[in-house]
Amino acid sequence: SSDLARCFFADFRICDGATPLISGGLDDSREKLPWFNHDRTVAVYSAGMECVIRSAGPEDCVHIMRMIRELAEFEKLPEQVQITEEVLKKDGFMDNPFYRCLVAELCPGQISKEGFTVVGYALYFFTYSTWTGRAMYLEDLYVMPEFRGNGMGKKLISRAAEICLEVGCRRLQLAVLDWNRLAMDFYLKKGSRSEE
Repeated sequence: SSDLARCFFADFRICDGATPLISGGLDDSREKLPWFNHDRTVAVYSAGMECVIRSAGPEDCVHIMRMIRELAEFEKLPEQVQITEEVLKKDGFMDNPFYRCLVAELCPGQISKEGFTVVGYALYFFTYSTWTGRAMYLEDLYVMPEFRGNGMGKKLISRAAEICLEVGCRRLQLAVLDWNRLAMDFYLKKGSRSEE
């Protein structure tokens, strides 16, 4: 279907850093981990399992594409996915990428039921408002179902919000399908303002 889905639009004003998205968001114990890649890894989550939140690389596109399809199935819109892994690689890892992405990766020795170690992602890009200036748009925030409720989604969006501040963005915006009450409540609890 080419009809646009009805959405709840969320807007986080983060220009002063006073947002629940960031406070208490990231654990900085990464230097204690021998497998830690200081160039790309930005945070560690620990609650019965360890997970790293890091910038995605081209090698992650196979997993990002898998999770894009999983998200589309959840949103009951699988036919809307038209990109391929090759397009994802090209568009995200060129000199001036069209998007950026964070991934949640399980630590060595941990895997999902299906055998995956990359179990979540946050895909975003930068926009501009002639009224407020720089902004980030969070296109997707996804965590595989078996890992939900453990704080991975919060860690992903916290890191995205930190990046917003680092590059001088004043807002982080996103849209959620209007039937996804759980997601709407999650964003509202984190300080979002509705743009309905």
